[in-house]
Amino acid sequence: MTVAVVSGHRRIPPYGMDGGRPGALGENLIARADGTTTPLRGCDAADVVAGDRLVIRTPGGGGYGPTEETSLQHTTDD
Repeated sequence: MTVAVVSGHRRIPPYGMDGGRPGALGENLIARADGTTTPLRGCDAADVVAGDRLVIRTPGGGGYGPTEETSLQHTTDD
């Protein structure tokens, strides 16, 4: 069987707004039944067999506002 994935923010992180920092990159891969992994690009396809798993780690959102203006308590509450 062939699996296909179309996703974004695998090479360029989601941008922050109003001085916020960028988010984390996402990742796509095939976790093979034999214990190896095959990385996939944002738009990619791969052949899989029984026991293989498609792993999709979604990107984190970019921040909003400069971190130096955010109180420690507010950050902890988030």
